[in-house]
Amino acid sequence: MALLEVTALTKMFSQLRALDGVDLTVRAGTFHGLIGPNGSGKSTLLKAIAGAHAPTSGTIRFDDTDITAAPPFARARAGVSLKFQITSVLPELSVYDNVLLALQSREGLPSLLSSRTRSVLNGDVMTTLDRFQLSGRADDLAGELSHGQQQWLEIALALACRPKLLLLDEPTGGMSPEERRVTGELLRPIRSECTLVIVEHDIDFIKNLCDCLTVLDQGRVLDEGSVEQIEHSTKVQEVYTSRV
Repeated sequence: MALLEVTALTKMFSQLRALDGVDLTVRAGTFHGLIGPNGSGKSTLLKAIAGAHAPTSGTIRFDDTDITAAPPFARARAGVSLKFQITSVLPELSVYDNVLLALQSREGLPSLLSSRTRSVLNGDVMTTLDRFQLSGRADDLAGELSHGQQQWLEIALALACRPKLLLLDEPTGGMSPEERRVTGELLRPIRSECTLVIVEHDIDFIKNLCDCLTVLDQGRVLDEGSVEQIEHSTKVQEVYTSRV
């Protein structure tokens, strides 16, 4: 069943056509990768899905609802969560409090006003931190974490609202090979919780993680299929491998 359907999506920035009639279907329960040369429209597509960019034309349907004109907060409430390429954790707060605030966003106003959520959510906070190998850094400031650990923390925050669809924009950017390996291990278990669309330049990383790949080039879909199909695609070999 399709969780996300993007049809003929176009995005113009003045005279620049960043997306040019993109079609994308993402099935529920799958990991779907977006790859392509720099400037091919990958991040723009993610932001259009999340509502950070309003499309010039085309439609976006999520969970059988047209969200093309929906504001970002409405998409978030519907179950779409986006982690941007640049980390946006709260560096002056502890790692624990970053996760606590994310979990508190699910709570109603009465619970927040009663100031009981910290004790009630403590177990969930620590479970989340342990899951992303951050329990030992709970009391440290988020800004003191390594780059890779900040990325893991932000993925944890994105998952805190229990999204149906998680959008990740280059989550391994700037990581060491070991951090990239661990990131893959941390992401695989979320398949049972939500669908994933991920933009990534590390081809080996994305091949080992995703069920399906869509290749973009100059704002258009160049090819789409399984990892094996894309590896043997003549179109991809001619365009993508020589320009990525």
